[in-house]
This record gives sequence, structure tokens and C-alpha cells, in this order.
Amino acid sequence: MSMQCPICRSHQVISLDRGKKIGGVIGTVGGAASGVAGAMTGAATGAEVGLTVGLIAGPVGSTMGSVAGAIFGALIGAATGGVTGAKLGEVIDQRVLDNYVCQDCGLSFSHYARLDQTI
Repeated sequence: MSMQCPICRSHQVISLDRGKKIGGVIGTVGGAASGVAGAMTGAATGAEVGLTVGLIAGPVGSTMGSVAGAIFGALIGAATGGVTGAKLGEVIDQRVLDNYVCQDCGLSFSHYARLDQTI
């Protein structure tokens, strides 16, 4: 179903999706930072256990494991945060922001706009 302008009834309406875009970026950055922090905490714990047990793979294996853990943690955190942020931004677009713009008359309106609210 295409969106229709509540004033001119045009179907030449686009969605801006600002909240979705900004939420996705913020979620991705925050998720990546959280993933790296979690991986570093896990890496520190892993390093302690590795020193206690006897460093089976040696110091190089311990270092590579820490780096790989940080990278995977960042990737998983970024993906999870990005999806969550985009979904939250989509809700904000629909319920709070004037997300739609009519290309014919220039009116900005929300999904819930009614004719009596815009006049």
C-alpha cells in the first residue's frame, strides 16, 4: 500500500527514515564497542586461565586468541547493535517524527496524520 498525502492526495510520497538510519549507526558503534569490551574482559580471564594451566599454545597463541576474540566480539556486537538500533529508529520514525514528505506539495507528515490535524 502506497502512502497518500493527506492534503493533496498525491501518491508521490517518500519516506525519510532518519530515525532508522541514525539508530542503526549508533547501535552499530555502541554494539561494536560493547563487543570489544566484553571480548577483552573474556580475553583477560582466558589469559589468566591460560597462564595457570601452562600456555598450551604458547604466548603467540594467547595473543592471537585475544585478538581474534576482540574482532569476533566487535563483529557480533556491531551486528546485534545495528539491528536493534535500526528497529528502534523505525519505531521512532513511525510514531514520533514526520517521516513522510509529499513530492508534489512538500508537506511533511507522520504515518498517523489525519486530514483534520494538518489543516
